[in-house]
This record gives sequence, structure tokens and C-alpha cells, in this order.
Amino acid sequence: MPSLTKVALVTGAGSGIGRAVAVALLGAGYHVVLAGRRKEPLEETVALSKTGHDGSLVMPTDVTDPAAVRELFAQTERAFGRLDVLFNNAGAGIPAADLEDVTYEQWQRVVQTNLSGPFFCTQEAFRLMKRQTPPGGRIINNGSISAHVPRPNSAPYTATKHAITGLTRSTSLDGRRYNIACGQIDIGNAATDMAMKIGQGVVQADGSVRPEPLMDVSVVADAVLYMASLPLDANVQFMTVMATKMPFIGRG
Repeated sequence: MPSLTKVALVTGAGSGIGRAVAVALLGAGYHVVLAGRRKEPLEETVALSKTGHDGSLVMPTDVTDPAAVRELFAQTERAFGRLDVLFNNAGAGIPAADLEDVTYEQWQRVVQTNLSGPFFCTQEAFRLMKRQTPPGGRIINNGSISAHVPRPNSAPYTATKHAITGLTRSTSLDGRRYNIACGQIDIGNAATDMAMKIGQGVVQADGSVRPEPLMDVSVVADAVLYMASLPLDANVQFMTVMATKMPFIGRG
């Protein structure tokens, strides 16, 4: 019998936005599968939730490996019987670099993590959501302000985040017949460890270096929780959550 408690899977759950969202989902009573490259940070996320371990499953996973992703979803089904929400969050970037200086290895790592990984996870989510009882579910993709406009010297990251928008649209369309909803959250300047340098000063389109305002990451977690909580006959297709005064509108 499927669980009466909703089940969510969060990739990149060991830090930053993924950690905040996993903690919020656990706090809201979801069973949560936490995926990430390393076990210890995932266990720290569970501990931070202060909800105990019964409703969580820690799964060290490299989302760029299709076999590892298949095992992740197989273990999810074994543990909880179904999947209601997938948050495709795991991502990677590289230090700012002139476009012509980006190496093949850097390009491949960003594309595999930011685009291939979410695609592999979406495939497995479709397979599970189609066969479970009742069928259907929700997929939420972590886009970015960079899904709309680039920062200087960020071609790999920006290209993959634009591509995520295409994946979101295709997933939303192809999932309709199976009661699978898909939406995207585009986040700007959440105060995570990775983003703290933005508050100290970051290169702008005109070449100047200026600090930018940040917002608390809990705001993002609340937004994802709202998207996840909707009935499947309603969907947030795209949501932009950003620090109010960051240079997005009028950037450049």
C-alpha cells in the first residue's frame, strides 16, 4: 500500500538551497529522500531538521550517473512506496572565466550536473509516478535568475539554466496525460555559503565590482514548499524569488 504521507526527493540536499528545502519539507511532515554526493552533509541536514530519522532516507548519489539515479529511485520506491515531489536542485558552476578560456572538462562538468542530472532524475520520476497508485506527482526544477539573464563570464552555467527552462516546459507538457505537474523556481541571491561572495562584491555587466543584496534562504524554502503543496490540478509554472534590490530588472 502506498504511504499516506507525501514523499519528496531533494537532490543537492547536503547544503544551501537543497538543505533548506529538505529541512522545510521534513518540518512540514513529508517523508524526504535526501540525495547528494557525500553522506555526511546529508546526515547533517537530517539532524538540522530535528524531526528524527524515521521519515528520511539518506542516499549518497551522483546525479550525473544514470545507474546511480536508477538506484536512487528504486530505493525511494522500496522505502516509501511512491514519490509525490521531486526537487531537481543539484547544480554546479565554475569560477568566472572568459568564454574562450572555459575548458572542455569544466563545460562537461557543468552540463552533466545542471542539465543531464535533472533529465536523468526526471526520467526516473516519470517511470515511478506513472506506475504508482494513485499515479501522478510534481517535479520542481531549480532554475536561476541566470535562466533569464547572464552574469559576465558565466557561459556554462547560464547555458544550462536556460536549458532547464526548456526541460521544464517539455516536462510540463509531456506529463499532462499522466497527472505529472512540473514547474520551475528561479532564485536570485539567496544567502547560501556559495552566494556569500555576492554580498561582498561581484563583477557587473559594465565591468565594475559591486556588492549585491541577499535574501534569507528560508524564503526560498517556503516558496518551494508552497509549490509542492498545491493539488495536482494546479501548478506554479514559473516563480521568480529574488532579493528585492538585486540588479535583475535593469541589469546591465
